[in-house]
Amino acid sequence: MTQVDFYILGEQSAGDRFQLACRIVDKAWQQGHRVYLHTNSDAESRHLDKLLWTQREESFIPHGLISESDSTLTPVLIGHNEQAGDEHDVLVNLAAGVPPFFSRFSRVAELIDQDPAVREAGRSRYRTYRDRGYTLNTHNL
Repeated sequence: MTQVDFYILGEQSAGDRFQLACRIVDKAWQQGHRVYLHTNSDAESRHLDKLLWTQREESFIPHGLISESDSTLTPVLIGHNEQAGDEHDVLVNLAAGVPPFFSRFSRVAELIDQDPAVREAGRSRYRTYRDRGYTLNTHNL
């Protein structure tokens, strides 16, 4: 069954959920995982793409937009549509809703920051996963 983890940035935390996504992706990729980042829109996908290029000077995370990248050569993909290609390892969800394809992934990371709309959407996703019987882990950062 898919493992679902909620990462909640506290008021004292530096950055937002997009910066947190970059840190999680870096760690997952360093551990050999393939990652799919799911966003709300093309604009958010492109924003995340730019952030990943500048995440850390000393490392490069091979990534690209799912619509513009060869998935066989790119271990970190970013998208915002109803499809996640053939990905099934780690899903980082930055979208407001639960992606319809989430259950085929081994792990799902839900990222929550201090924005009230993001927090409310996160609560809704939490209830959805809980009501479907998934074990939920919460990490307060």
